[in-house]
Amino acid sequence: MALVSSKIRGQEKILHGDGDNPRLMQRMRAQANLIENTPFLLILTGAIEISGRGGVWLPLAGALFMTARVGRGLGMDRTDINALRAGGFAPGLLVTLGLAVVAVLIALGLF
Repeated sequence: MALVSSKIRGQEKILHGDGDNPRLMQRMRAQANLIENTPFLLILTGAIEISGRGGVWLPLAGALFMTARVGRGLGMDRTDINALRAGGFAPGLLVTLGLAVVAVLIALGLF
């Protein structure tokens, strides 16, 4: 199972858009989901690191986020709600929310 859209594009000879191909639409949506969520993590991570409050925990949080996002991407390649998709959503969201809380606490001088 390849997660890249280019394989389907080559097989179906689709150069632009999704060509009304449900499988390609599904893979494009999985890629877009990553693009929609990752900037928040990167901004929060950068802000925490610039504040000097990052530590060993910050790269671990990033690794957990990326692991969760890979699992979610694999899960989104299927048509049903499954453990990979759901299991990738929750940790990714919790890491992002946790970093947001830390960033607010740093801004308030409480961390």
